[in-house]
Amino acid sequence: MKPKSNPKATAKPPAKTVRKKASAAQTSSPAAFKIAVIGAGMAGIACARTLKQAGHAVTVFEKSHSASGRMSTRSTVFGSFDHGAQYFTVRDKRFAKAINLTTSEGMVLPWQASESRAKDARYVAVPGMSSLVKHWAQPLGASLLTGHTVNRISENSHGGWDIACVESAVVHHFDAVVIAVPSVQAEPLLKTAQATDWVKAVAKTAVAPCWTLMVAFPNAEASGAGATDFGPKWHSARPEHARIAWVSREASKAGRGAIERWTVQATPQWSREHVNDDAQTVQDKLLKAFAEVTGIRAEPAHAQTHRWLYAKTEKALGEPFLWDKASNLGVCGDWCLGHRVENAFTSGLDLALAICKARK
Repeated sequence: MKPKSNPKATAKPPAKTVRKKASAAQTSSPAAFKIAVIGAGMAGIACARTLKQAGHAVTVFEKSHSASGRMSTRSTVFGSFDHGAQYFTVRDKRFAKAINLTTSEGMVLPWQASESRAKDARYVAVPGMSSLVKHWAQPLGASLLTGHTVNRISENSHGGWDIACVESAVVHHFDAVVIAVPSVQAEPLLKTAQATDWVKAVAKTAVAPCWTLMVAFPNAEASGAGATDFGPKWHSARPEHARIAWVSREASKAGRGAIERWTVQATPQWSREHVNDDAQTVQDKLLKAFAEVTGIRAEPAHAQTHRWLYAKTEKALGEPFLWDKASNLGVCGDWCLGHRVENAFTSGLDLALAICKARK
């Protein structure tokens, strides 16, 4: 029997993923579907919370210590750094509705960045970018399993899926699986699920790495709206520089604290060329570039780098998600559509809605 795929997902359904006869649990109670979501970034959480609201039993597996993905916030003694996504825009009506509800709770505020090329209104989560994903993940409670690195997905004899993690010998059983991780990490999981055609489709996407530098100058403090006499008068920029693609002042964002702190993100090309350099070498080179861009030549009291191996989508899948109703296997992520935060949200939401529709 050839599996049927969702009409929105034009990529072929997983090869070799031919289902056994559905179990009694699957046919008698559609709302009691057990679904595993792998990845607790924006896409995974948007998908998981929507499925939970629809009455499904959802378990989220996340390899790191908390939900956030690339909407991460790094905490230090000098204050926090949004070292992943710097801000987000709101274009999709459904994303706007979700953001409006969160805005009423004071967790999302506009960011008046000074970068001249900005066309859309920019927003930040308070007190850090990770706050939004963590807030939306709260209804999942204990079903969000952090510190769980899924390394294998395989069909079981009951017509469902077994999930194995690196950290434990326990095998978890589910009716359906959603993969919500970067495309490069999704590929090996799809291989274990024998979704050969999807592996080929995902392999055609391209995501660039990004080296990020975080620096703090505790002797300089900003006042209202990040105003300061230290460094440039602007708060963000996309400089014409060979090494730096983006630089922003953390204190200019609401709820970030007054200590002068900057987040610097390298260009995709430079990051790719230096992806395997040691952190100290990268730090030294980006500090020099930071001084050239901002004019700040003081030695920072705090300097730290972070390497994002899968940071910005350069070639998207071209579909909002992949879902195969026959095999109950799905894939979502910002890389399906682009690189924006709302791309991740809409991908996860649309996949969840497709799963709910398939269960009716």
